Parts: sequence; C-alpha cells; structure tokens
Amino acid sequence: MKQAIHTDDAPRALGPYSQAIKKGGMVFFSGQVAIDPATQALVEGGIEAQARQVLNNLKAVATAAGVTLDDVVKTTVYLADFDDYKAVNAIYAEYFTGDAPARAAIAVKTLPAGALVEIDAIAIGD
Repeated sequence: MKQAIHTDDAPRALGPYSQAIKKGGMVFFSGQVAIDPATQALVEGGIEAQARQVLNNLKAVATAAGVTLDDVVKTTVYLADFDDYKAVNAIYAEYFTGDAPARAAIAVKTLPAGALVEIDAIAIGD
C-alpha cells in the first residue's frame, strides 16, 4: 500500500499531488520549488536563495517520510536558466556531501510559481 507523505515544514502542493509517496521502502518526491512553507510565497534573493530553499523543502519531506538526503538515489534538477547550473551545483553540493545521487539537469521554459529551480527526487530507505 502506498502512503502519501505530508509535512507542514514544506510548502503545500500547488495542485492535486502529494509532497511525496512512500511505497516498499522507496520514497518518490514531487518536485519542490523555492516556496517558504511559513509564508507559501516564493523566496527572494536569486538562484542561490531559491536553490537552498528547494533543498530545505526536500529535506523536510524526507524527514517526514523517515529518510534522509543520504538515502536519495536520484534527482532531477529543472532550471529556468541553464546559466544558473554552476550556482545550483555549489548549493547542491552542500546538501549531498557523501556519494551524490545520480542526477539529470535540464533547462525548461518556465517553472511553477515563477521559480528559477525545481528538484524532484527518489530515495530508498531501510
């Protein structure tokens, strides 16, 4: 049976989806954008601030699902501007300090709420 994951420490879903779904020890994270869960508004401060908020949101959902970022095996990074790739990598490396998960990074035309970056993930817990 699948389990929907929800935490108030990450922003509410912007549509009809769960923050994550847990099934059989695996956690499938919906894409997170840089919405502050306290205000439900996109954070200001450019790509670095947004990347940090996205990763904090993923971390909060991971905690709610009973896993950590160390359990993440795959991410996809969506960028509104691929020129932000290097800046996002620098912040990303602060959160994934051991063996980094497999990853794809792609540029897209637009992201929800006017975000500059969105990241989704898959984790495997014990």
